[in-house]
Amino acid sequence: MIRAVTVKRVRRSAADGMLLATVALWALNFTVSKYILDQGLRPLAYSSIRYGCAALVVAAITLALEGSLRLARRDVPLGVCCVVVLFLNQLCFVYALSFTTAATAALLFGTLPIWTALLARGTGIERQSLRFWLATLLSFCGVALVAVGAGGKLSSDLKGDVLALCGAITWSAYSVAIAPLMRRNSPFRLSSVFLLSVTVPLLIVGSHQLHEQDFGQLDALVWVGFAFAVLGPIVLTNFLWFTAIGRVGPSRAALFANLQPFLGAVIALVVLSEPISALQIVGGVLLAGGILLAPRTTTPPAPDAD
Repeated sequence: MIRAVTVKRVRRSAADGMLLATVALWALNFTVSKYILDQGLRPLAYSSIRYGCAALVVAAITLALEGSLRLARRDVPLGVCCVVVLFLNQLCFVYALSFTTAATAALLFGTLPIWTALLARGTGIERQSLRFWLATLLSFCGVALVAVGAGGKLSSDLKGDVLALCGAITWSAYSVAIAPLMRRNSPFRLSSVFLLSVTVPLLIVGSHQLHEQDFGQLDALVWVGFAFAVLGPIVLTNFLWFTAIGRVGPSRAALFANLQPFLGAVIALVVLSEPISALQIVGGVLLAGGILLAPRTTTPPAPDAD
């Protein structure tokens, strides 16, 4: 009995480590992607070829490990929903950054745990306690301090703000929707199927930008950054994020996502020697406090596989 409890705690601690690594890669990807776009690679062209390359890499790994990309027939309807939501999320994310400020985007994406918890509770995947909601409030206050401490101005562009909010909602919906599928499928198989599927509509909507894109003007550093953006923030994090969700639930995982703006500030300090303010440090402490305060949510038992 003691050994089983110890193994469970180790698995949860490992899941928290996976979530922290995921968010660190996402934070670094913001700087890398911003550099790539500033160098002339257009948003939809960037998203479509990035997802296409990542899909091929993950599919190759999955076929080598499991020999198949097939999902059970009963998983197909929910899988289609995941693809649609992920596609919408990518469109919202890319264009939210074009229309709103980073400070506003950080605040609006700070609502991610709220949407995730509401969706997880509404679908019966998780049940949250008062302690979790207090942790969510603490985490959101941390995001607000990090955003204000960055010195960025809040946006008055309603279109960009709505897109940023929709980006948070769609990622929450994706994380919640994939949780039941994780009970019967590996993260590699799910990532392969969804990345391959979402690449198709991304290529369709991005075809005009791909046709007009001058790839010859991009220097070697852009392609180095592109390789990182494919292998780190998509290939590796898909495995880490959804493996962790299978162990601690989508609501707790969403709290870790709020660390992204703070880790972004730390990365900018280390890589670009940009200053970090006292408000950002306090915000980071509140974010960490919210994660520590949050309990492991109670997840209903998984149904037996057919």
